[in-house]
Amino acid sequence: MYATRLGEVFPSAPIEVLRGMEGVRVKRVYKEVAAQFGVTWRGRHYDRAHPASNDDPNMALNHAAVAVQAAAMVAVSIVGAIPQLGFIHEDSGISFCLDVADLYREEVTVTCAFAAVRMARERGEQLERVTRRLTGEVLRKKKVVSDMIDKIKVVLREGEDEQ
Repeated sequence: MYATRLGEVFPSAPIEVLRGMEGVRVKRVYKEVAAQFGVTWRGRHYDRAHPASNDDPNMALNHAAVAVQAAAMVAVSIVGAIPQLGFIHEDSGISFCLDVADLYREEVTVTCAFAAVRMARERGEQLERVTRRLTGEVLRKKKVVSDMIDKIKVVLREGEDEQ
């Protein structure tokens, strides 16, 4: 799963090191994509208790992430995989779905979120609506669910080969 994310295999690296590498990569992605769309980025922060108090980029990231996670749930279900048995995420009832969704963080979630922030501001439209509509369009155009299914099959097949 990390090899798919990082583009390289680190066979002897502990999971904590891989998580750290992924964290650094994701922070860089947020910063770069925000700049690409002219959106001010102050970091990933979200107050679940007071969602309306969050800034637009963080709210848009959450809306886009929910849509991509839903697509991952569909893909995981179609393949017949067990949603709870994640490789990277461990504590959620949909851990594997979250793992799959994270494979599309840069390409879909982050890009759609920051594009939606800019679009919503330019058009004076509701951020959540713009984010969900844009993310849905990208999921359809890029055939993300089909691609997720293919990636899931590869990951699961590699696991069988190791056994």
